[in-house]
Amino acid sequence: MLQQTLAIVKPDAVRKGLAGKIIDRVLSEGLAIRAMKLVQLTAAQAAGFYAVHTDKPFFADLCAFMTSGPVVLMMLEGDDAIARWRGIMGATNPANAAEGTLRKLFAEGIQYNAVHGSDAPETAAFETGYFFNVFDRV
Repeated sequence: MLQQTLAIVKPDAVRKGLAGKIIDRVLSEGLAIRAMKLVQLTAAQAAGFYAVHTDKPFFADLCAFMTSGPVVLMMLEGDDAIARWRGIMGATNPANAAEGTLRKLFAEGIQYNAVHGSDAPETAAFETGYFFNVFDRV
């Protein structure tokens, strides 16, 4: 089933110069990039994006991290894109991520874990719509 999902190359990976390797991996895995941009998130943008976590103890640190440097936002498309991208990323905690996944290769820890991906069709719809409008898409 053709799906769209959001992918984010987080500030830690951008800072380390890994965006190109991650983008290459997206393409080599057969996912299409339908929209992409490099942005510096504001505090308000990060808080709105992560609003579902507002009541969690890590919310402030997460927002501070996501605004600490530029991120690469991508709208990916492909058959079962959500599950495929999540498989390419690996487990949130890189210690639990499978060999060869992006988080196993590039993450520093559970918060500094290089990439983000939507976890469900409803989340993907919200997340892609949050960062991309119809004019951004190819």
